[in-house]
Amino acid sequence: MTDVPRTAGGPLRTLRALALATHLGPALAVTTVATLLAVAAGLPGARVALVCVAVLAGQASIGWSNDWLDADRDRAVARADKPVVQGAVEPTRLRSAALVAAAVAVVLSLLLGVLPGLLLLVLVASGWAYNAGLKRTAASLLPYVTGFGALPAGVVAAAPGTPIAPWWLVTAGGALGAAAHLANVAPDLEDDLATGVRGLPHRLGARVSALTAALLLGAASVVLVVGPDGPPTVAGWIGLGLAVPAVAIAALAGTLRFRRLAFPAVMLLTVQDVVLLLLGGAAIS
Repeated sequence: MTDVPRTAGGPLRTLRALALATHLGPALAVTTVATLLAVAAGLPGARVALVCVAVLAGQASIGWSNDWLDADRDRAVARADKPVVQGAVEPTRLRSAALVAAAVAVVLSLLLGVLPGLLLLVLVASGWAYNAGLKRTAASLLPYVTGFGALPAGVVAAAPGTPIAPWWLVTAGGALGAAAHLANVAPDLEDDLATGVRGLPHRLGARVSALTAALLLGAASVVLVVGPDGPPTVAGWIGLGLAVPAVAIAALAGTLRFRRLAFPAVMLLTVQDVVLLLLGGAAIS
């Protein structure tokens, strides 16, 4: 791999490039979800903060490893949105940052305890496995299902007494992860195919992938509403109503007009679902 030339701009430009290379939007969304789940699970304040920082470090490592490993592919298709293509940061620096962030994530996650730590690290390992090669296979969905299914389980296990997360929370997490994968790949299908990436969405095609993502997104929202003990709460019904636009956008991701809106819609709906779960007072631990 050949590094891009260093360009002017100084430390601030490099820091900005490193922040963007974390895939900042998704990284912050996943961290926010984990933090809100920690609050909902009744974790003490210090452990909520530890969950937040551990997950953020893991997400940063995944983002940096992605842009490091994909640097040549991104240059080949002129991905102008990528800092490494802009010459703002070298792949070797991204590699170093990814490895350091992964080590930090391991230490911080295990400080929560062995079981919650290992469960949280399933998400980190899944992200690295996806970046390292699973994205090119028909099993590209697997890291998202396992990683985002393990995330809520790890957060709940960090609560006093190491409780087991309810089935509906883990199921919804896996479904939301699968929907996120299908929606996230949508804008880059042609570029991916041009550089030899043929994950499950590429094999299904844009329209089938979009419809599958919409079904998964809708199913996850329903599970979060009807899964908890007792009748659905008012917050749950509100959540289902608010889910409709996101599901519709995901279903339209097979068209050029809506491809880039689908993934932000999935992320926004995921955060919204957790907020409403918190407001509804559902017992998750």
